[in-house]
Amino acid sequence: MAGASAPFKAFLDATSARWAEQRWKDKLAAGFTNSAGHNGDKLNTLQQFALFAMQHGMVWVGLGLLPGNHSSKGSPDDLNRLAGFLGAMAQSNADQGAEIMPPLSDRRTAEHLGARVAQAASRWRHGATISGLDGIR
Repeated sequence: MAGASAPFKAFLDATSARWAEQRWKDKLAAGFTNSAGHNGDKLNTLQQFALFAMQHGMVWVGLGLLPGNHSSKGSPDDLNRLAGFLGAMAQSNADQGAEIMPPLSDRRTAEHLGARVAQAASRWRHGATISGLDGIR
C-alpha cells in the first residue's frame, strides 16, 4: 500500500551495515512495481527504491522510453503504456491470476528495463573506472 511491501521494506531497513561500509557504492540499480490500479501510487514506490539506491551510492538506471498509449494512435499494447520513467510499471487486475497478468505490454516493458540494465552494466564494465571517474563515457 503506497510503497514497497513490508518484507521488501524490512530488507531495505536491514542494509544499514552495508550502507555504513558503502558496500553497494557504484553498483547499478533499477526498479519495477506492480499494482491493481492504473496509478496505484507506483511512482511513490519507484521513488522509494531510487532514493534507497542513492543513499547507498548506487547508480540508478531509468526506463529510457517515451510514454506509450498516450495519443489517439497509441495502444494498450505499447511499451511503457503507463508512462513511467523512473522504472517499469505494471498493472494487474486484482481478480486475475499471474498466468495472464500483468499484460504482455507491461512484461515487455520490464524486459526492456532488464536489457537496459544489462547494457549499462556492459558499458560500465568496459568504459569506466570509478576511482577518479576517468574513462566515463
